Amino acid sequence: MNDAAPAPTPAPAPRRRARVRAPELIGKGGWLNTGGKELTLAELRGRTVILDFWTFCCINCLHVLDELRELEEKHRDTVVIIGVHSPKFVHEAEHQAVVDAVERYGVEHPVLDDPDLATWKQYAVRAWPTLVVIDPEGYVVAQHAGEGHAHAIERLVEELEAEHGAKGTLRRGDGPYVPPEPVATDLRFPGKALVLPSGNLLVSDTTRHQLVELAPDGESVVRRIGGEGQFKEPQGLALLPDGRVVVADTVHHALRAFDPVSGEIELLAGTGRQWWQGQPTSGPALDVDLSSPWDVAWWRGKVWIAMAGVHQLWTYDPATGTVEVAAGTTNEGLVDGPGAEAWFAQPSGLAATEDRLWVADSETSALRYVDTEGAVHTAVGTGLFDFGHRDGDAAQALLQHPLGVTALPDGSVAVSDTYNHALRRYDPSSGEVSTLATDLREPSGAVLVGDDIVVVESARHRLTRLRLPDEAVRVEAVAHRTRRAATEVAPGGLRLDVVFQAPAGQKLDTRYGPSTRLLVSSTPPELLLAGEGTGTDLARELSLNPDVTEGVLHVSAMAASCDDDPANEYPACHVHQQDWGVPVRIAEAGVTRLPLVLAGMDPAADQTSAG
Repeated sequence: MNDAAPAPTPAPAPRRRARVRAPELIGKGGWLNTGGKELTLAELRGRTVILDFWTFCCINCLHVLDELRELEEKHRDTVVIIGVHSPKFVHEAEHQAVVDAVERYGVEHPVLDDPDLATWKQYAVRAWPTLVVIDPEGYVVAQHAGEGHAHAIERLVEELEAEHGAKGTLRRGDGPYVPPEPVATDLRFPGKALVLPSGNLLVSDTTRHQLVELAPDGESVVRRIGGEGQFKEPQGLALLPDGRVVVADTVHHALRAFDPVSGEIELLAGTGRQWWQGQPTSGPALDVDLSSPWDVAWWRGKVWIAMAGVHQLWTYDPATGTVEVAAGTTNEGLVDGPGAEAWFAQPSGLAATEDRLWVADSETSALRYVDTEGAVHTAVGTGLFDFGHRDGDAAQALLQHPLGVTALPDGSVAVSDTYNHALRRYDPSSGEVSTLATDLREPSGAVLVGDDIVVVESARHRLTRLRLPDEAVRVEAVAHRTRRAATEVAPGGLRLDVVFQAPAGQKLDTRYGPSTRLLVSSTPPELLLAGEGTGTDLARELSLNPDVTEGVLHVSAMAASCDDDPANEYPACHVHQQDWGVPVRIAEAGVTRLPLVLAGMDPAADQTSAG
């Protein structure tokens, strides 16, 4: 062993970066996971801070939470990740709901509850999820929207460690995270339930990564099945004709079969990796990647899968051992029609009847169904930004982020209207929506047991048995409608700029043609006179219809970058992608340019503030 210390390796010359002072972190809901302490950016000076703007309804936000875990552990002494909870739905602005979500999804860093979107607006964020990197001197140095950026952010973190270590502005040490006290309950944020042939109930105990078998009373624990080694946040359950149960193993991106008789668990579909654009969408089930399967149902000889992570429905055929896409384009929104052309938004609940597969399409707050010809229809709901609690004719009724749907004996369906804390009913024969029960707490699924309906009250950690009423009530008093604030845009031309800068050490992957893709459409379609469709340029001139005063621009962008090392014949490549739904309103004083940051910093932004 040499006594002399080796000469220090010179720090790499830092790249020039935009210097934008980071606005302070403010949120009326206060701080979680800090032991009651309020944090300021000044206290975090000397550390690299990563702000994760998320909302707990958003499947892409949950993917990013998982993407960040390795980086969080590896750089725990120099990096502080702070979740900024920025709600989309009314329910997500409730503080207790945020507390529940932080536990439910195992968030192990401080979280700022920002119900009024104060910090979101200060950082000019436009999409969930968005990641903002603040250097140890308190300046914003990068912004990324969507998934797939963990590799680029880790590279930037390493650069910042070297640069600020050399400058003497890096401070190492323990972070501000303080874990909450654990709570003892038989179930913890359960997801879905079904009745086994034995009469017992099987529940996906999501946060504890288990299945739990309960006696018919819905309370007495018979046995626990699995654990984190076998399941990771399991959700949907479906009974196969052979008596086995298909389990949507959501965070493992897999389907598994559980045999209640033998206790055996078998992998049916998925590789354990998350599906990304360009990968196979059909083939042998064990060779094809899946993306956050949330629910499953047996219908017309196949297992149908609510593939929440890519806004599609897939099928698994046990006879051939294959999977394939059945409906959805991966674009997020509400579009009916043939399965190959339909759009979904985070489908999260399924229920099969003889002639329909019902779908709880959570992000559009919609109840939809697939007919026997494979076409998609909407029964209740209008789009990504209309939600609330209103009964009556289905054309004007409102739901709020439903996660479950249950077929009832009379041909109607019960909807677990999750963020309204209610059980709703839709009757196809009358076209009416009514309310079966209120004062539930985040119901995420329900199952029929005789004349009763057993509801999974996820945020009360229990099953609740209700007698199905002969006649449903109609709720008027709690009816409300909530819409996202719109961006005011000038009439006529609008320049859309999707900002993408390849991360350090990478370049756009052009070996097989263009490495970027931009898809633009609108609701209503008449909003756009020109500029819709797919292209490879990330900038586009849009022409807005002056006769349509408001609507939603749907923008989907993808960019592929690879490690820039000529000596490496097979460089590692990374896909960056994000969907935006931007509500717009035509106004004379509106903007003429709409920048959406996929990765990097908007060069045209005001350099005196973030964005």
